[in-house]
Amino acid sequence: MGRVEQILRYQHEAIGHLLDLAGIGGQLERYLLRHRWHGELTQATQNPVSITVQVYPAPACRREQIFGAVLRYHRQLATGRSRNFMDPLSQGVLGASLPQATSQRKTIASASLFGFLAGMAPDLDVLIRSPNDPLLFLEYHRQFTHALVFIPIGGMICGLLLYALLGRRRGLSWQQSGLFCTLGYATHALLDACTTYGTQLLWPFSNARFAWNSISIIDPLFTLPLLGLVLLGVYRKQPRYARIGLVWALLYLGFGVIQRERAEAAGWELAGQRQHQPLRLEAKPSFANLILWKVVYQTEDRYYIDAVRMLGSSKVYPGESVAILDIARDLPWLDLESQQARDIERFRWFSNGYVAQDPADKHRIIDVRYSMIPNQVDALWGIELSPLAEPQQHVRYQNTRDAASDRLTLFRSMLFD
Repeated sequence: MGRVEQILRYQHEAIGHLLDLAGIGGQLERYLLRHRWHGELTQATQNPVSITVQVYPAPACRREQIFGAVLRYHRQLATGRSRNFMDPLSQGVLGASLPQATSQRKTIASASLFGFLAGMAPDLDVLIRSPNDPLLFLEYHRQFTHALVFIPIGGMICGLLLYALLGRRRGLSWQQSGLFCTLGYATHALLDACTTYGTQLLWPFSNARFAWNSISIIDPLFTLPLLGLVLLGVYRKQPRYARIGLVWALLYLGFGVIQRERAEAAGWELAGQRQHQPLRLEAKPSFANLILWKVVYQTEDRYYIDAVRMLGSSKVYPGESVAILDIARDLPWLDLESQQARDIERFRWFSNGYVAQDPADKHRIIDVRYSMIPNQVDALWGIELSPLAEPQQHVRYQNTRDAASDRLTLFRSMLFD
């Protein structure tokens, strides 16, 4: 078993213990056995995040099989085959920590459980999708469910549902259920805004996507200490452990901000050495760490992509460049009144303007901000156009993430060299 699998096993075993400590672990297992079902998460190829439940007979419903299903899901996160949302385990654990930190000893298990579930709830917006419009999820993911004004609404919805399902039997009032869920729900959008994808915190007043670029969408060094402290708090019925966990989360995210500033400074220095005057420059953490960063900057006609390792002194890995998308030059056949042309503009908004023609496919438009190897153009996602498309036909959304062993080896060498 590899290191990633071991880390994920510890995470999910710990979550099992959290459910047991909260008093519903056995109840959940009995429910699964009684109904002779267990769920496996799978990814659809075209939809934003399509979660399918496959039904198996009761003998398959064992802790190892359930762990295997969750592990396969997290492998999709680790290899880039998932869509763009923060690791739900991190969201749930952070969601559990805030209500736990403010609860009393007798309600600490319920506060943690309700906060954990509510902390993951905003990502239910992934269900908003259309088989006819592959870009619909780009507009709605991290939109209204992640808006600051929606926090009390989303929190109370979760609170009332969980009160009806669990809270009443656990001796909670609906007000307590609502408070625990609102606190857990409130952490979600703020943590998402710390990642690189962008979150519409000010919806409906603005569709600006806030991305503070201070943490990767999955980072065990952020999640595991927080998870351990939350579990310890539930076990010992002491909220102080969650308070320590919140301090750890703030310190880690603050360290991410410092690392981002250092990476951006290294990027500006590199641009100066090339005698470039960037119009804009961004630095983003690579997968699961705050050491190796991707730096993208824009000049008048090109994007330049480099990587910098920020551990002690900085080390630069010079990368590639690609021309900025020019529709008249790159897609002279495109009808500017067509749906494909409108979809390009929708994708441009989602990509914060960092769009280019794929050097390997002239009919594909890519978001140059994201790649598995941080100094390469090879994009994680893009849209594919067709010269033969009807005027009202949409583009095709594509994920082209490659986690082949040679690429992972290259990534590790850049991270640890």
